[in-house]
Amino acid sequence: MTAQKDLDTRDRILRAAARLLAESDGEPVSTRAVCTAAGVGAPTLYHHFGDKRGLFDAVAALGFEEYLAGKRAQERTGDPVEDLRRGWDLHVEFGRTRPAFYALMYGSPRTPPVADEAFGMLVGLVEAVADAGRLRVPVATAARMIHASGIGVTLALIAEDGRAGTGGGDGGEVSARVREGVLAAITVPDEAPADGPGEDGRASSAARAVALRAALAADPPAVLSASETALLGDWLDRIAGPR
Repeated sequence: MTAQKDLDTRDRILRAAARLLAESDGEPVSTRAVCTAAGVGAPTLYHHFGDKRGLFDAVAALGFEEYLAGKRAQERTGDPVEDLRRGWDLHVEFGRTRPAFYALMYGSPRTPPVADEAFGMLVGLVEAVADAGRLRVPVATAARMIHASGIGVTLALIAEDGRAGTGGGDGGEVSARVREGVLAAITVPDEAPADGPGEDGRASSAARAVALRAALAADPPAVLSASETALLGDWLDRIAGPR
């Protein structure tokens, strides 16, 4: 019973902090305000979270859980590039509708372990593009490009919305243009021709190398030794790398 009471108290504090953060309009939220809203004393808050940083680390983790629930519910379309596009839009929409949460989640170098799952889901989407032979750069590079540019766009639009004073600035065109620019840089069009002279042929070779590299990482061939597999991976990375 005592353990359950502790869990209930911790959850009440966490929910109060999350609510105050959402209502803060970007202003700092004090532990005193959280204690008042949760109906607890400061020692109880510190017992459960250690300090203010620990409390808001937990709030950030709560934000990631909410974000991941939306990502998990996102249905695949059958087109891996379109899935990336929709994932980008979901990410930006989450940030703009929950700006205080998003700033806490992505505006600090401190991220909770659950953030790794969010990035892992992005990597999974990118790997699907590689498996389809439509990725022109290595999976890790593509995921980092999408991750960095998506966060940058979202934080910029949150700032724009704040200056507009309504939380409803447009920004859709900016997001779409950056999104399509990133997708054009990392993917090969579905109708791209087979290998041949010129830029399209080079892109196709790179895409095939990326696809094989992803397959090699997921399921190393038993007929090759570890050193041979590493050498093959190095060759594929060189083919897929910038020219």
